[in-house]
Amino acid sequence: RGAQIFEAIGLNQEFIDKYFTSTASRIGGIGLEGIADEINLRHLNAFPKRPTKRPDLEWGGEYQWRRDGEYHLFNPTTVFKLQHATRSGQYKIFKEYTSLVDKQNENLATLRGLFEFQNIRQPVSIDEVEPIENILSRFSTGAMSLGSISQEAHETLAIAMNRLGGKSNTGEGGEDSERYTPDANGDSRRSSIKQIASGRFGVTSEYLANADDLQIKMAQGAKPGEGGQLPGSKVYPWIAKVRNSTAGVGLISPPPHHDIYSIEDIAQLIHDLKNANPEARVHVKLVAEVGVGTVAAGVAKAHSDVVLISGYDGGTGASPISSLKHAGLPWELGLAETQQVLVQNGLRDRIVVQADGQLKTGRDVVIAALLGAEEFGFSTAPLVVMGCIMMRVCHLNTCPVGVATQNPELRKKFTGSPKFVENFFKYIAQEVRELMAELGFRTVNEMIGQVDYLKTKKAIDHWKASGLDFTDVLYKPDVRPGDEVYCVNQQDHGLEQSLDVTTIVPLCKEAIENKKSININLPVLNTNRTVGTILGYNISKRYGAEGLPEDTINIHFNGSAGMSFGAFIPKGVTLTLEGDANDYLGKGLSGGKIIVYPPKNSTFVAEENILVGNVLLYGAVTGEAYFRGIAGERFCVRNSGVSTVVEGVGDHACEYMTGGRVVVIGETGRNFAAGMSGGIAYVLDEEANFSDRCNIEMVDLDQLEEDEDLETVKTLLIKHMKYTQSDVAKRILNDWPTYQRNFVKVMPKDYKRVLAAIKKAKLENASVDDAIMEAAHG
Repeated sequence: RGAQIFEAIGLNQEFIDKYFTSTASRIGGIGLEGIADEINLRHLNAFPKRPTKRPDLEWGGEYQWRRDGEYHLFNPTTVFKLQHATRSGQYKIFKEYTSLVDKQNENLATLRGLFEFQNIRQPVSIDEVEPIENILSRFSTGAMSLGSISQEAHETLAIAMNRLGGKSNTGEGGEDSERYTPDANGDSRRSSIKQIASGRFGVTSEYLANADDLQIKMAQGAKPGEGGQLPGSKVYPWIAKVRNSTAGVGLISPPPHHDIYSIEDIAQLIHDLKNANPEARVHVKLVAEVGVGTVAAGVAKAHSDVVLISGYDGGTGASPISSLKHAGLPWELGLAETQQVLVQNGLRDRIVVQADGQLKTGRDVVIAALLGAEEFGFSTAPLVVMGCIMMRVCHLNTCPVGVATQNPELRKKFTGSPKFVENFFKYIAQEVRELMAELGFRTVNEMIGQVDYLKTKKAIDHWKASGLDFTDVLYKPDVRPGDEVYCVNQQDHGLEQSLDVTTIVPLCKEAIENKKSININLPVLNTNRTVGTILGYNISKRYGAEGLPEDTINIHFNGSAGMSFGAFIPKGVTLTLEGDANDYLGKGLSGGKIIVYPPKNSTFVAEENILVGNVLLYGAVTGEAYFRGIAGERFCVRNSGVSTVVEGVGDHACEYMTGGRVVVIGETGRNFAAGMSGGIAYVLDEEANFSDRCNIEMVDLDQLEEDEDLETVKTLLIKHMKYTQSDVAKRILNDWPTYQRNFVKVMPKDYKRVLAAIKKAKLENASVDDAIMEAAHG
């Protein structure tokens, strides 16, 4: 309330000052009279003056195209032209498609439809313009996960972009490691851009090591500020495999990244990812909104290599209609602001700026470049090229052309081909070259940020257009001497000074290359961030998910570890810390083992004191972790499969957890297990008050009675005592028959139902996969 987080588009300042004081409205527009006219038109449409029959409200075509409804750039004619052109390989037909789209732009379907080019330079011969191959390398496909689209569609995009020298994007659903190996014919199904979203699905050391770009999704253009949910009925076995989850069990992406609460936290995650793959660029994906330029400047200072400005009309088919229609802004506004702020602050030459959000033609690309972008993302158009007919049933799993569905029968209807996608991008690049020649540019770099080559159309025959003012959008800031308006410098991530590079990796060379066991003792300081992650990268790059044999590398640290200690470490690495640690320890743990206990000469009671910080084991996949002491808030948020023991936790523990086993032998904070859909937690409840602290919306609370549960808890406690010399574990094990009755088993309801279905199928020698999906569908 009163947060002033909204922005208006198309309302004039007089109206804003009177009714929405201090709300941003950057391009002006209509006032009270215009709004009244709009309302009257709608009323007349609903209640005509001479109704011949009982009136039915028209569909309107806001979401799906209707013949007499709202204008859509993708309509039956343009969809047909685009598919015909790319499938038959006819550039002439493609030009007919772009002519229709650009003509529609002139009919005020987009802000860029109000722009026209103005020639300042003399045109040049197209032979003088840089070749198509140079332009293709600037193109990428958008972040569409395996799960939102079919395996066939996902892999087709990857193959096409790899052939072209562009980049495809995994989206937030992970990627099957089989795709990292080229096919027999030389094609590669590996996505160059690996996305890291709030759910961290499929984000492992191996996943990160097999990337050219790592993209942090701060928000999504079509639904900024929202998370997501994949119901269990859509979590097929192959989806569960790449997301490191359980088939048939629903998955939730939190609205925020739980390791990002400030710009400093973004800097930390950027640093973590750069350690996880020093060879990859790190992106931050932002959504166009007022103030995005300031955030982009912060992202540049946080050493991101790329910032993506995503527009509001991205085609995310499964987004809520309210978000599709009323959230986010056109990329034209966000991109212009970002370019201006970065140039004015001398930051533009150290970061690449990318734009996406319903780019459809070469004209769109050129306008984006003139506003400041040097790379360009496409999502909806490549899907249309592969066969999408804009049925708008992406959320129902009923896509009739096999593009946006996981249904095996519907997937058989997929008719797309990498060649069609290749044709599309080549045609876009060719059209860009033609426009560059007309404007007098020989390279894309010459064109970036030259906003003076754009102007507002003077004669626009539309009653809403007269009040629009694009002065702020088309403003060209002065460039500091020696600066550039596009990226020419690489960010300094400071990896050469890291503990991994200077000490750990050289000491572990024999272990990495020859699998030789090694034991090391090292001091650690809280300025040593992301310890062990570059070591993990070297192992994952060489051995993949298999890693090294267990405990091949044992490193014993003494001191206070910095942020993200042990992030993403793979199998074969054991990090023991005698001391304490900051936030984000063990995020993305990928098979390694982490042990933390207080200094042996400490005099305080371990189980009564904070040992480690907040958001531990965020998105952890496999491995073990043992903590002799209390952890902070959001312990094991989005844990996918790690087994861990801790002697007390803060609020929101096991939030959004989808797998693994968590044993808590101490007090818990509030809201335990919120959004927990998988895995099992075992909580020692000596005071019989845990039910008051647990969020029971998605979980059941049971006694520890099953032999399997008793064995799991006891085994983990034995390991905990062995590794940390825990007094609490020793006390429990010495009186196990008594203490086992004080444990509460926290188990998600859907997870319980699916495990029961698996057990039954195995007893009956039936198909486990069929049993899972039957249980998931109720």
